[in-house]
Amino acid sequence: MTLNEKFDNILNMKEKEMTFETALKRLEEIVTSLEKGDVSLEDAINLFEEGIHTAEICKAQLESAEKRIKELIKNSDGTFSLSDFQFDVK
Repeated sequence: MTLNEKFDNILNMKEKEMTFETALKRLEEIVTSLEKGDVSLEDAINLFEEGIHTAEICKAQLESAEKRIKELIKNSDGTFSLSDFQFDVK
């Protein structure tokens, strides 16, 4: 599969179809390819563009996960509510 075909596949993949782990792995592959420097200028530009898109997927998924990290608190009436998770840094 050529770089352009991989790029097209990633762009056509819906964000919710790509897991964070898959996106991060692909981002690492892109960085490795660009660092090697053995791709044509056109392929490097395509990889860079794919990397930006993939990084945006990772960022969106991290932001979503951050919103979901909530601490369940049991209220005095037995119900549960959500509050922001607090890290205790000492």
